[in-house]
Amino acid sequence: MAQADLLVDLLKTATSGDQLAFRKAAEGLIQEEKQKGHRLLAERLTKALQANAVQSVRPPAARTNGSSANKDLFYEITPERNLSSLVLPEKIKNQVQELVEEQHRAELLHAHNLRARNRILLAGPPGNGKTTLAEALAFELMYPLIVIRYETLVGSYLGETSSRLKSVLDYARTQRCVLFFDEFETLGKERGDTHETGEIKRVVSTLLLQLDEMPDYVVVVAASNHPELLDRAVWRRFQLRIELSTPTREQLTQYIASISQRCSVHFGYEPETLAKHLLGLNFAETEEFCLGVVRRAVLDMKTENAQQVTKIKLEQWKGRLKPTADKNTAIAKEGSDR
Repeated sequence: MAQADLLVDLLKTATSGDQLAFRKAAEGLIQEEKQKGHRLLAERLTKALQANAVQSVRPPAARTNGSSANKDLFYEITPERNLSSLVLPEKIKNQVQELVEEQHRAELLHAHNLRARNRILLAGPPGNGKTTLAEALAFELMYPLIVIRYETLVGSYLGETSSRLKSVLDYARTQRCVLFFDEFETLGKERGDTHETGEIKRVVSTLLLQLDEMPDYVVVVAASNHPELLDRAVWRRFQLRIELSTPTREQLTQYIASISQRCSVHFGYEPETLAKHLLGLNFAETEEFCLGVVRRAVLDMKTENAQQVTKIKLEQWKGRLKPTADKNTAIAKEGSDR
Protein backbone atom coordinates (compact mmCIF):
# COMPACT_ATOMS: atom_id res chain seq x y z
CA MET A 1 0.00 0.00 0.00
CA ALA A 2 1.33 3.47 -0.86
CA GLN A 3 2.39 5.72 1.99
CA ALA A 4 -0.32 8.25 1.10
CA ASP A 5 -2.98 5.56 1.50
CA LEU A 6 -1.49 4.48 4.82
CA LEU A 7 -1.57 8.05 6.10
CA VAL A 8 -5.21 8.43 5.03
CA ASP A 9 -6.13 5.17 6.81
CA LEU A 10 -4.23 6.32 9.90
CA LEU A 11 -6.15 9.60 10.02
CA LYS A 12 -9.52 7.89 9.46
CA THR A 13 -9.00 5.33 12.21
CA ALA A 14 -7.69 7.96 14.64
CA THR A 15 -10.78 10.13 14.21
CA SER A 16 -13.18 7.17 14.35
CA GLY A 17 -11.88 6.05 17.74
CA ASP A 18 -11.28 2.47 16.55
CA GLN A 19 -8.08 1.71 18.47
CA LEU A 20 -7.43 -1.71 16.95
CA ALA A 21 -7.83 -0.38 13.40
CA PHE A 22 -5.60 2.58 14.32
CA ARG A 23 -2.89 0.24 15.58
CA LYS A 24 -3.05 -1.86 12.39
CA ALA A 25 -2.72 1.25 10.23
CA ALA A 26 0.19 2.51 12.34
CA GLU A 27 1.91 -0.87 12.16
CA GLY A 28 1.49 -0.83 8.37
CA LEU A 29 3.20 2.57 8.22
CA ILE A 30 6.02 1.35 10.47
CA GLN A 31 6.53 -1.73 8.31
CA GLU A 32 6.77 0.39 5.16
CA GLU A 33 9.39 2.64 6.78
CA LYS A 34 11.40 -0.46 7.72
CA GLN A 35 11.28 -1.70 4.14
CA LYS A 36 12.57 1.68 2.95
CA GLY A 37 15.52 1.34 5.33
CA HIS A 38 14.30 4.11 7.63
CA ARG A 39 15.18 2.10 10.72
CA LEU A 40 15.46 4.98 13.21
CA LEU A 41 12.12 6.46 12.15
CA ALA A 42 10.49 3.03 12.39
CA GLU A 43 11.89 2.60 15.92
CA ARG A 44 10.64 6.04 16.98
CA LEU A 45 7.18 5.32 15.59
CA THR A 46 7.12 1.95 17.39
CA LYS A 47 8.07 3.53 20.73
CA ALA A 48 5.45 6.26 20.28
CA LEU A 49 2.79 3.63 19.56
CA GLN A 50 3.76 1.65 22.67
CA ALA A 51 3.96 4.74 24.90
CA ASN A 52 0.32 5.64 24.23
CA ALA A 53 -0.95 2.08 24.15
CA VAL A 54 -2.24 1.85 27.73
CA GLN A 55 -4.06 5.19 27.79
CA SER A 56 -5.77 4.51 24.47
CA VAL A 57 -7.60 1.41 25.60
CA ARG A 58 -8.66 2.26 29.11
CA PRO A 59 -12.26 1.11 29.53
CA PRO A 60 -14.92 3.82 29.75
CA ALA A 61 -15.43 5.14 33.27
CA ALA A 62 -19.13 4.41 33.15
CA ARG A 63 -18.48 0.74 32.46
CA THR A 64 -16.05 0.43 35.36
CA ASN A 65 -18.35 2.22 37.76
CA GLY A 66 -21.21 0.00 36.66
CA SER A 67 -19.44 -2.92 38.31
CA SER A 68 -19.61 -1.43 41.81
CA ALA A 69 -21.19 -4.61 43.14
CA ASN A 70 -18.15 -6.59 42.00
CA LYS A 71 -15.36 -4.06 42.53
CA ASP A 72 -14.15 -5.84 45.69
CA LEU A 73 -13.57 -9.04 43.70
CA PHE A 74 -10.72 -7.64 41.59
CA TYR A 75 -8.48 -4.66 41.02
CA GLU A 76 -7.14 -3.15 37.81
CA ILE A 77 -3.51 -2.41 37.00
CA THR A 78 -2.23 -0.09 34.30
CA PRO A 79 0.53 -2.18 32.69
CA GLU A 80 3.89 -0.44 32.47
CA ARG A 81 6.35 -3.17 31.44
CA ASN A 82 6.59 -4.29 27.84
CA LEU A 83 7.68 -7.69 26.60
CA SER A 84 11.09 -6.52 25.39
CA SER A 85 12.00 -5.37 28.92
CA LEU A 86 11.69 -8.92 30.32
CA VAL A 87 14.47 -11.50 30.49
CA LEU A 88 12.87 -14.50 28.81
CA PRO A 89 14.05 -17.44 26.71
CA GLU A 90 13.56 -16.62 23.03
CA LYS A 91 11.18 -19.57 22.64
CA ILE A 92 8.81 -18.21 25.29
CA LYS A 93 9.00 -14.67 23.96
CA ASN A 94 8.09 -15.91 20.47
CA GLN A 95 5.10 -17.85 21.81
CA VAL A 96 3.75 -14.77 23.57
CA GLN A 97 4.34 -12.58 20.52
CA GLU A 98 2.38 -15.05 18.39
CA LEU A 99 -0.57 -14.81 20.75
CA VAL A 100 -0.37 -11.00 20.71
CA GLU A 101 -0.45 -11.03 16.91
CA GLU A 102 -3.48 -13.32 16.91
CA GLN A 103 -5.32 -10.92 19.21
CA HIS A 104 -4.42 -7.88 17.10
CA ARG A 105 -5.53 -9.65 13.91
CA ALA A 106 -8.49 -11.50 15.38
CA GLU A 107 -10.88 -10.16 12.74
CA LEU A 108 -8.92 -11.92 10.01
CA LEU A 109 -9.06 -15.17 11.99
CA HIS A 110 -12.81 -14.73 12.52
CA ALA A 111 -13.27 -14.35 8.77
CA HIS A 112 -11.82 -17.86 8.43
CA ASN A 113 -13.97 -19.28 11.26
CA LEU A 114 -10.99 -19.29 13.64
CA ARG A 115 -10.60 -17.83 17.12
CA ALA A 116 -7.57 -16.09 18.55
CA ARG A 117 -6.02 -18.00 21.43
CA ASN A 118 -6.91 -16.39 24.74
CA ARG A 119 -6.08 -18.81 27.56
CA ILE A 120 -2.56 -19.07 28.99
CA LEU A 121 -1.24 -21.12 31.89
CA LEU A 122 2.00 -19.94 33.51
CA ALA A 123 3.68 -22.41 35.84
CA GLY A 124 6.82 -22.34 37.94
CA PRO A 125 8.25 -21.52 41.37
CA PRO A 126 7.42 -18.14 42.98
CA GLY A 127 9.45 -15.12 41.94
CA ASN A 128 10.27 -16.21 38.39
CA GLY A 129 8.18 -13.62 36.57
CA LYS A 130 4.67 -15.03 36.10
CA THR A 131 2.90 -11.86 37.24
CA THR A 132 5.34 -9.65 35.35
CA LEU A 133 4.75 -11.63 32.15
CA ALA A 134 0.97 -11.19 32.55
CA GLU A 135 1.52 -7.44 32.89
CA ALA A 136 3.78 -7.34 29.82
CA LEU A 137 1.17 -9.25 27.82
CA ALA A 138 -1.48 -6.70 28.80
CA PHE A 139 0.88 -3.90 27.78
CA GLU A 140 1.51 -5.41 24.34
CA LEU A 141 -2.22 -5.98 23.81
CA MET A 142 -3.05 -2.46 25.05
CA TYR A 143 -5.57 -4.01 27.47
CA PRO A 144 -6.13 -3.26 31.17
CA LEU A 145 -4.93 -5.97 33.54
CA ILE A 146 -7.68 -7.22 35.88
CA VAL A 147 -6.34 -9.15 38.89
CA ILE A 148 -8.64 -11.46 40.84
CA ARG A 149 -8.74 -10.96 44.63
CA TYR A 150 -9.15 -14.33 46.32
CA GLU A 151 -9.67 -12.87 49.79
CA THR A 152 -13.05 -11.53 48.67
CA LEU A 153 -13.82 -14.04 45.91
CA VAL A 154 -13.76 -17.14 48.10
CA GLY A 155 -16.83 -17.26 50.34
CA SER A 156 -17.71 -19.40 53.33
CA TYR A 157 -21.29 -20.20 52.30
CA LEU A 158 -22.48 -22.90 49.92
CA GLY A 159 -22.32 -21.73 46.30
CA GLU A 160 -21.04 -18.27 47.24
CA THR A 161 -17.62 -18.65 45.55
CA SER A 162 -19.13 -19.97 42.31
CA SER A 163 -21.62 -17.10 42.22
CA ARG A 164 -18.91 -14.48 42.78
CA LEU A 165 -16.66 -16.09 40.19
CA LYS A 166 -19.44 -15.93 37.60
CA SER A 167 -20.05 -12.26 38.44
CA VAL A 168 -16.45 -11.19 37.92
CA LEU A 169 -16.17 -13.18 34.68
CA ASP A 170 -19.41 -11.63 33.42
CA TYR A 171 -17.86 -8.22 34.09
CA ALA A 172 -14.69 -9.17 32.20
CA ARG A 173 -16.78 -10.00 29.14
CA THR A 174 -17.87 -6.36 28.85
CA GLN A 175 -14.45 -5.22 27.64
CA ARG A 176 -11.17 -6.24 26.08
CA CYS A 177 -8.89 -7.12 28.98
CA VAL A 178 -6.34 -9.51 30.44
CA LEU A 179 -7.90 -11.38 33.36
CA PHE A 180 -5.21 -12.62 35.74
CA PHE A 181 -5.58 -15.45 38.25
CA ASP A 182 -2.53 -15.76 40.49
CA GLU A 183 -2.06 -18.97 42.52
CA PHE A 184 -4.65 -20.54 40.24
CA GLU A 185 -4.57 -23.85 42.13
CA THR A 186 -6.77 -22.09 44.71
CA LEU A 187 -9.70 -22.34 42.27
CA GLY A 188 -8.73 -25.03 39.78
CA LYS A 189 -7.83 -27.80 42.20
CA GLU A 190 -8.19 -31.46 41.23
CA ARG A 191 -11.79 -32.53 41.84
CA GLY A 192 -10.69 -36.06 42.71
CA ASP A 193 -8.81 -34.85 45.81
CA THR A 194 -10.40 -36.75 48.72
CA HIS A 195 -9.41 -34.00 51.16
CA GLU A 196 -11.50 -31.38 49.38
CA THR A 197 -15.19 -30.68 49.90
CA GLY A 198 -17.97 -30.72 47.34
CA GLU A 199 -17.78 -26.93 47.20
CA ILE A 200 -14.41 -27.10 45.42
CA LYS A 201 -15.92 -29.44 42.85
CA ARG A 202 -18.72 -26.94 42.20
CA VAL A 203 -16.22 -24.10 41.83
CA VAL A 204 -14.12 -26.07 39.33
CA SER A 205 -17.22 -27.01 37.33
CA THR A 206 -18.29 -23.35 37.21
CA LEU A 207 -14.79 -22.34 36.19
CA LEU A 208 -14.67 -24.85 33.34
CA LEU A 209 -18.04 -23.71 32.02
CA GLN A 210 -17.05 -20.04 32.18
CA LEU A 211 -13.71 -20.62 30.45
CA ASP A 212 -15.45 -22.44 27.61
CA GLU A 213 -17.86 -19.52 27.11
CA MET A 214 -15.27 -16.73 27.42
CA PRO A 215 -14.99 -14.62 24.22
CA ASP A 216 -11.54 -14.52 22.65
CA TYR A 217 -11.10 -10.78 23.29
CA VAL A 218 -10.82 -11.59 27.02
CA VAL A 219 -7.35 -13.06 27.57
CA VAL A 220 -7.28 -15.30 30.64
CA VAL A 221 -3.86 -15.76 32.26
CA ALA A 222 -3.58 -18.26 35.12
CA ALA A 223 -0.40 -18.56 37.17
CA SER A 224 0.34 -21.52 39.41
CA ASN A 225 3.20 -22.41 41.72
CA HIS A 226 1.83 -25.96 41.93
CA PRO A 227 0.42 -26.96 38.52
CA GLU A 228 0.36 -30.60 39.60
CA LEU A 229 -2.62 -29.73 41.85
CA LEU A 230 -4.76 -28.50 38.95
CA ASP A 231 -7.70 -30.52 37.70
CA ARG A 232 -6.87 -32.29 34.43
CA ALA A 233 -9.93 -30.82 32.76
CA VAL A 234 -8.64 -27.36 33.70
CA TRP A 235 -5.31 -28.14 32.04
CA ARG A 236 -7.04 -28.89 28.75
CA ARG A 237 -8.70 -25.45 28.64
CA PHE A 238 -5.39 -23.63 28.22
CA GLN A 239 -4.10 -23.41 24.66
CA LEU A 240 -0.72 -22.02 25.68
CA ARG A 241 1.18 -23.51 28.63
CA ILE A 242 4.46 -21.92 29.64
CA GLU A 243 6.89 -22.97 32.36
CA LEU A 244 9.00 -20.21 33.91
CA SER A 245 11.94 -21.95 35.55
CA THR A 246 14.61 -20.62 37.90
CA PRO A 247 16.77 -18.22 35.86
CA THR A 248 20.07 -19.40 34.42
CA ARG A 249 23.36 -17.60 35.01
CA GLU A 250 23.06 -15.97 31.58
CA GLN A 251 19.56 -14.70 32.38
CA LEU A 252 20.68 -13.37 35.77
CA THR A 253 23.60 -11.59 34.08
CA GLN A 254 21.22 -9.87 31.69
CA TYR A 255 18.79 -9.00 34.49
CA ILE A 256 21.47 -7.54 36.78
CA ALA A 257 22.84 -5.45 33.91
CA SER A 258 19.35 -4.08 33.21
CA ILE A 259 18.84 -3.09 36.87
CA SER A 260 22.26 -1.42 36.96
CA GLN A 261 21.41 0.60 33.86
CA ARG A 262 17.90 1.46 35.03
CA CYS A 263 19.06 2.67 38.44
CA SER A 264 22.30 4.30 37.18
CA VAL A 265 24.39 2.42 39.75
CA HIS A 266 27.59 0.50 38.99
CA PHE A 267 27.75 -2.46 41.35
CA GLY A 268 31.57 -2.66 41.20
CA TYR A 269 31.33 -6.21 39.87
CA GLU A 270 30.74 -7.33 36.32
CA PRO A 271 27.13 -8.54 35.95
CA GLU A 272 28.38 -12.02 35.04
CA THR A 273 30.48 -12.20 38.22
CA LEU A 274 27.59 -11.04 40.38
CA ALA A 275 25.30 -13.55 38.65
CA LYS A 276 27.71 -16.31 39.65
CA HIS A 277 27.36 -15.28 43.32
CA LEU A 278 23.55 -15.09 43.06
CA LEU A 279 23.00 -18.22 40.97
CA GLY A 280 20.01 -20.18 42.29
CA LEU A 281 17.99 -17.10 43.21
CA ASN A 282 14.80 -16.23 41.35
CA PHE A 283 14.23 -12.90 39.61
CA ALA A 284 12.36 -11.39 42.57
CA GLU A 285 15.17 -12.24 45.01
CA THR A 286 17.81 -10.98 42.59
CA GLU A 287 15.97 -7.68 42.18
CA GLU A 288 15.61 -7.32 45.94
CA PHE A 289 19.35 -7.88 46.40
CA CYS A 290 20.25 -5.38 43.69
CA LEU A 291 17.85 -2.74 45.02
CA GLY A 292 19.36 -3.23 48.48
CA VAL A 293 22.74 -2.33 47.01
CA VAL A 294 21.23 0.60 45.12
CA ARG A 295 19.60 2.05 48.25
CA ARG A 296 22.83 1.85 50.24
CA ALA A 297 24.91 3.21 47.36
CA VAL A 298 22.60 6.20 46.98
CA LEU A 299 22.73 6.96 50.71
CA ASP A 300 26.55 6.59 50.77
CA MET A 301 26.90 8.55 47.50
CA LYS A 302 28.78 5.68 45.84
CA THR A 303 26.61 5.12 42.80
CA GLU A 304 29.57 5.33 40.38
CA ASN A 305 31.35 2.44 42.10
CA ALA A 306 29.43 0.47 44.72
CA GLN A 307 31.89 -2.42 44.96
CA GLN A 308 32.33 -2.16 48.73
CA VAL A 309 28.58 -1.87 49.27
CA THR A 310 27.97 -4.88 47.01
CA LYS A 311 30.60 -6.92 48.88
CA ILE A 312 28.96 -6.20 52.24
CA LYS A 313 25.51 -6.97 50.88
CA LEU A 314 26.75 -10.30 49.49
CA GLU A 315 27.97 -11.30 52.96
CA GLN A 316 24.67 -10.22 54.52
CA TRP A 317 22.70 -12.09 51.85
CA LYS A 318 24.56 -15.33 52.53
CA GLY A 319 23.56 -15.18 56.19
CA ARG A 320 19.93 -14.24 55.62
CA LEU A 321 17.06 -16.21 57.17
CA LYS A 322 15.75 -18.93 54.88
CA PRO A 323 12.59 -21.07 55.00
CA THR A 324 13.12 -24.56 56.38
CA ALA A 325 12.37 -27.17 53.73
CA ASP A 326 11.92 -30.05 56.14
CA LYS A 327 10.73 -29.56 59.71
CA ASN A 328 12.13 -32.93 60.82
CA THR A 329 15.55 -32.02 59.41
CA ALA A 330 15.51 -28.76 61.34
CA ILE A 331 14.62 -30.55 64.59
CA ALA A 332 17.37 -33.11 64.05
CA LYS A 333 19.91 -30.35 63.36
CA GLU A 334 18.83 -28.52 66.52
CA GLY A 335 19.37 -31.69 68.55
CA SER A 336 22.85 -32.25 67.13
CA ASP A 337 23.85 -28.69 68.01
CA ARG A 338 23.12 -29.20 71.72
